[in-house]
Amino acid sequence: MIKVIDMHCDTIAELYYATAPTARQTADDPAPIHGQHPEKPPSILNGDLHVNLEKMEKGGYGLQNFALFTHLERVGDRPFEYCMKLADIFFKEMGAHDDRIKIVRSWQDIQANWEAGRMSALLTVEEGGVCQGELAFLRILYELGVRMMTLTWNFQNELGWPNGRRQSDPEHSITVPDTEHGLTEKGLAFLEEMERLGMIVDISHLNDAGIWDVFRHTKRPFVASHSNCRALASHPRNLTDEMIRALAERGGVAGINFCAAFLRDEVPGERGTAYISDMIRHIKHMKQIGGIGVIGLGTDFDGIGNKVEIADASQMQLLAQAMEREGFTIGEIEAVFHGNVLRVYEEILS
Repeated sequence: MIKVIDMHCDTIAELYYATAPTARQTADDPAPIHGQHPEKPPSILNGDLHVNLEKMEKGGYGLQNFALFTHLERVGDRPFEYCMKLADIFFKEMGAHDDRIKIVRSWQDIQANWEAGRMSALLTVEEGGVCQGELAFLRILYELGVRMMTLTWNFQNELGWPNGRRQSDPEHSITVPDTEHGLTEKGLAFLEEMERLGMIVDISHLNDAGIWDVFRHTKRPFVASHSNCRALASHPRNLTDEMIRALAERGGVAGINFCAAFLRDEVPGERGTAYISDMIRHIKHMKQIGGIGVIGLGTDFDGIGNKVEIADASQMQLLAQAMEREGFTIGEIEAVFHGNVLRVYEEILS
């Protein structure tokens, strides 16, 4: 069984929604669809989520990044406080099951868990706006154990802009590349501090101009935790070939995202199915453009609303088997499933 490292899931937010249902996404932006047993309540152990401990163990997980996802438009004027509520859920859940999964803050922690046969949980943040532009809040997140953060989600914040939404009609919105708005001065200050601290910069959700600013104003590797290839699926959340090449040259990694809209172009307003064959297409394209070393996994489990052929964490070996059938060597599969991400973690988190 090939060990799995997944750079992104939204499971902690789903657990929070279960305890605070008014925080859940609204009807016009529905909550993700999970699992096959809706009668089972959300649980990090064995509930009806894409990611839980039993499914992770069955799927061969070595490490899961757990994101503190914060929707700025729904949390009022105190997003940092909301983020702390999510962190509280994370620490309670992991603490209750630390015989099976243990929180990691460093490369050495990951190695110790790996050698002990125990799974690892790495804390991340999805939405740099939770810091409210305050470097002090960034440093507090680091002290709590956050080791990766996206600079934006889908809204402008103090740091920069996403490849954001434009209304196309009253019922639907689309996203378009933004090549004009670079990072703000505050955003550049955050980059500098994240590199100093040893917190991995995550460019998923960031706009095109902001991504190139990250390349210009950093020296160390960084990641696109859950982004695919724009050449194959035109959604601007994906990376251009030029970005993939530059990320490979920097020693960074992009995580294959299981959201159908990022795997292939579909009819607007329809929620398709994420097929393994499309994941393979993106892996092959990334390999052709940037080499096998730039590819990782970033499922976006518990944050996507479409059906996925890999139904949940327990079925991750289906992708490994499909890669082997498509001619990838075991070494290449191991690189995608964990080796490339471990390389970045060793450099940044040591």
